[in-house]
Amino acid sequence: MPPSVTENFPGRVRGRVSIGWVWGAVIGVPLLLFCAWALSDNAKLFVRTLFNGVTLAALYFVVASGFTLVFGLMRNVNLAHGSLYLGGAYLGWMVGDASGSWLLAVVTGFLAAGVVGLVLQVSVFRFMPGQDLRQTMFTIGLSIVLADIMLWSFGGEIYQFDPPEAIFGRTPMPFIKAYPTYRLVMLATAIVIGIALWVFLNRTRVGMMIRAGVDDRAMLAASGVNVQRVFAITFAIGAGLAGFGGVVGGTALSIAPGEDTRYLLASLMVTIVGGMGSIPGAALGALLVGLAEQFGLAYAPTYGVVFTFLIMVLVLAFRPQGILGRKT
Repeated sequence: MPPSVTENFPGRVRGRVSIGWVWGAVIGVPLLLFCAWALSDNAKLFVRTLFNGVTLAALYFVVASGFTLVFGLMRNVNLAHGSLYLGGAYLGWMVGDASGSWLLAVVTGFLAAGVVGLVLQVSVFRFMPGQDLRQTMFTIGLSIVLADIMLWSFGGEIYQFDPPEAIFGRTPMPFIKAYPTYRLVMLATAIVIGIALWVFLNRTRVGMMIRAGVDDRAMLAASGVNVQRVFAITFAIGAGLAGFGGVVGGTALSIAPGEDTRYLLASLMVTIVGGMGSIPGAALGALLVGLAEQFGLAYAPTYGVVFTFLIMVLVLAFRPQGILGRKT
């Protein structure tokens, strides 16, 4: 390293640290003042909104983690991810309604979406590596067709799952007396999924092959690894998480036409804010988006949707690779 670069390095580090402190103060101080005001004004509303935001973030993370695997890590633009969510939810509802088993509905949603994702990877995406525009146009068309098929098959009615009795009811909580047990279980499930995905990608041989294949597919293939099989498995897991999220989300909220678009947009925002290909980034992005959405609806319903897009604009402006994303 040249002497001039070495001499300037501590100054650049101090400059970045000082800028970080400035931004932390600019964003953090107003947030702390808002929290103090909200707690003193109506503590029950604040705490309930906080729990709603965190549990909604858990659902967003479950769906977006699959999108992160496919789009952020494998660089496959699958804009039919929301259709996999809604399709898994509908199929899970059919099986759950016929069998009376919520767990069977969850398994069905995961497997059905996973199989569709596997077929997409083997029959379409393997022939379009790096062709973002073709992938985008194909998956947009596919999502429109699937949305019309599901609307024709299930109509415009709203469906909802009933959770098992073991996680049905309410759990005592501070300030708000009680909170739906199922939503707390959903939060715990998202945490388990996040840890499992991080371990899978960073501590297992298959996960290392996935990351190596994204960085240099030809080199990985030359080492004797079946790259297409690795990518197909990854795509199936990512799609399966969307279907799993459909059943989980349909239990916490509802299943209705238009939910596919909502969760596709949420997955895009979470991935952009958190950082492409980063599981911790997806968790952080989901938390920010979920909290912004719920607090916006509670305290500024007219402009609630603005807060989530404001977060995305700020991230794109000052850290385009995402909060925890790496520069490419």
